[in-house]
This record gives sequence, C-alpha cells and structure tokens, in this order.
Amino acid sequence: MARMTGRRALFAVPVVLVVTLGVFAIAAVSPFDPVKAYAGSAALGADQETLDRLRANLGVDQSFAARWWHWLTSALGGDLGHSTVMRQPVTEVIGERLVWSALLCAVAFAAAVVAGVVLGVLAARRPGSLTDRVVTSLAYSLEAAPVFWTALLAVWLFALHWGVLPAGGLTDTGSELVTAGQVASHLVLPAGVLAVSQLPWFTLYVRQGVTDALAEDPVRGARARGIGEGTVLFGHALRSGLLPVLTLIGSRVPELITGALLVESVFSWPGIAAATVEAATAVDFPLLAALTTLATAAVLAGNLLADLLYGLFDPRVNLRDM
Repeated sequence: MARMTGRRALFAVPVVLVVTLGVFAIAAVSPFDPVKAYAGSAALGADQETLDRLRANLGVDQSFAARWWHWLTSALGGDLGHSTVMRQPVTEVIGERLVWSALLCAVAFAAAVVAGVVLGVLAARRPGSLTDRVVTSLAYSLEAAPVFWTALLAVWLFALHWGVLPAGGLTDTGSELVTAGQVASHLVLPAGVLAVSQLPWFTLYVRQGVTDALAEDPVRGARARGIGEGTVLFGHALRSGLLPVLTLIGSRVPELITGALLVESVFSWPGIAAATVEAATAVDFPLLAALTTLATAAVLAGNLLADLLYGLFDPRVNLRDM
C-alpha cells in the first residue's frame, strides 16, 4: 500500500502541474476582464491609463505562463496568493468555506452509500419481483433528474409547501450564533438532495453485484446448508457484491464535487461554490488555481482510496501491480 501510494503521489505531481497550467491558459482567453471585475463600477469612469496601471498592479498584463509560474513558485512556499474578488488571502477564502463543503459532501456520500446498499440488496433478493422493479425504476428516474431540478423541487416541497425544513443558509435568519442544531436542520435538504443525486449509481451497482453473487456456487451452497437468508445476503452475497461498488468511489468524486457546487448555490450553503463562481466570472487567477488544485487532489485521492479498499476486500488483487 505504501509503495502504491508513493507511486500515485509521484503521478499526481505532473497532473496537478498540467491542470493548473490549463486553468491559467483558459482564464487568459476568458471574455471576462479581471480588471473591470476588480474595480467594479469605478471602472466605467476610469481612463485607459488608470486601467493599465491597475492591470500591471494585478499582474494580468503578463502572459499566462508567467502568471502560472509566479503562482506555482509562491504556492510551493506556502503562499497561494491574494484573491482579487474576495479581497482576502486565498488560504483564508478556502479555510472559511472548505469545512462546510466537506461536511456537506461527507454526509451526502455516506447517506448515498448506506441507502444504495440497502435498496440494492432488497432489489437483488428476488430479481424481477415488484420490489426489484420499483427500486430499479426509481433509480433510473433519479439518475435522469438534474441535481438543480431536484434541489428546487425539494425547496418547494419541504420548505415552501410543507414548511418542515429551512430553505437554505447555514443558520436561522437573524441568528448570531452557529449552533449544531441549526446546522443539522439546515444540512438536511442540501445533503439529502446531493445524496439522491448519487444514490442511483450505488443502488444499481449493488443490485447487479449481489444478483451475480447469489448465482455463485459458494452462495448457493450456503443456502443448501440451511443458512439463514439474512446471513446469505449480508454475510456472503453482499461482501462479494460490494467489490464493484468500491470502484465507484473514485469515479463518483468528480460528479459529487460538481453536484455540490450546484446544491450549494441553490441552498445558499456557505461552501466553496460561491467562491468558485465569483472566481470564474472575475478571472481570479490565484483563487481559480487553488480551487482547481483542490478539486484535482480530491479526485486523485478518491481513486487512490477506491484502489486501496479494493485491495483490502479482495485478496486476489495484487497492489504492487496497480
């Protein structure tokens, strides 16, 4: 495991370099003007000399390669730069928002895995039954539903129509303190919507994996020996059927991040979504590069975790070959 982790870490270095360079290259051809975004309405009455001087102060008069190299060398020294749109250091921008995005993603991902395993096992228990048809139909329907549409529907139903859950934010309106109870109640809707967006994949993969495992000789032998159905399902079939699900962990991380950005925007969750949107529209090079590096690291870590778990649960896998 240590060797594979080391190899993946070495592989991650050129990946991050290429991704961050691409961010600066794409931002350089963006139609948005970072100077006008920084100056705001004051840029409307400013003369060209003032705008050129501001452009030089912000460093956007240089080539994208020069800006990337300056950001990279500073980042290696622990300085991620200063966000022009947030008017504060990038480390503070990420530090204030990352914890809430991580909480949202962790709760949603855990809920999706647990619910997906339960529904997948119920569907695989009797293939072709009414339960199986209902679960698979629901999974395919949710898979086709855009996450922002599900979020808006949840706001209308649970917040506006029934009034049982808050529509957005982190705390109640007018509250000066952030309490665990308020955070928990405000987390239910965004985490639930994000979990629903990931649920179909885990449900369908578990259903297929458990269905295939139930047809294997060891499982049929366990049934022939009179072992209880619960033990057969969760002790034998589920353990074998979960192996394909482990590969989903790494592949679902990019969509989880994308879905989290949309969910945070709909529910006004104080994560990194607002910072990402503002950084993109204002062409905030340091913040864009830092957020992209963070997302790239999350995807690489997810793939590494999936491979490690696969090697732990399947003794046939040789981690030295991965």
